[in-house]
Amino acid sequence: MLALVTGRGGLPARVAAAQSTQPLICVLDGFAPEGLTADITFRLEHLGSFMAQLRERGVTAVCFCGAIERPPFDPAALDGATLPLVPTLMQAMGAGDDAALRAVMALFEQQGFEIAAAHVLAPDILAPEGVLSDAQPDAAMQADIARADAVLQALSPVDVGQGCVVGQGQVWGIETIGGTDHLLTSLPTGVRGARAVLVKAPKTGQDVRADLPTIGPDTVQAAAEAGLAGLIIQAGQVILLEPDATIAGANKAGLVLWSRASA
Repeated sequence: MLALVTGRGGLPARVAAAQSTQPLICVLDGFAPEGLTADITFRLEHLGSFMAQLRERGVTAVCFCGAIERPPFDPAALDGATLPLVPTLMQAMGAGDDAALRAVMALFEQQGFEIAAAHVLAPDILAPEGVLSDAQPDAAMQADIARADAVLQALSPVDVGQGCVVGQGQVWGIETIGGTDHLLTSLPTGVRGARAVLVKAPKTGQDVRADLPTIGPDTVQAAAEAGLAGLIIQAGQVILLEPDATIAGANKAGLVLWSRASA
């Protein structure tokens, strides 16, 4: 049996809909997904008990999907089954996103669960290759994209971010723990005159079973409101939510939406 350990957004519902048998919907408290009803709601402080519940229900595979921020952790709320996991959980909460997810996935694997990737369970969630918008990238934009690629590659070893904004050769912002939303809402006002682009891609060497970069209509709207000229992703390595609405939003805003072939 498959369990989806979900966060916010529409991705969990897309993954659930792609399955021939309804998976068990497990929601981290405070991060309910759109369009799904929780079978189990759990807290991080009860992770050990939660995994025991999964075994009791016959779950053999777990898929992590949906957006979360690092949840609060209350040591006073720990239950007995979770106490042995505390050292690993503390290490995970102090690590970068990829390292933290690797640590949590390892805990599930140690309990005998297979980790299933969302894009394997629902392959059509990945962005297809091509310029998806009416607007086309020009030479200046491609130079900025190359600059963003170099920044993201340099940041990968320190496990920081999956996005970078570059315009006129200048780096205007990088994605950190606040995620893409925070990046786009905190850019300097000068970015509006730079025809800047947001480039999103997995980190080099990232464990792609969880936390693939994801964009959707909200990302396009936020990029437009920030004054960007384009949104650049990697084909087959970025999840595209609501493709029709995302492309329509890019066209309405005059944004370039380019899903590039992976190098």
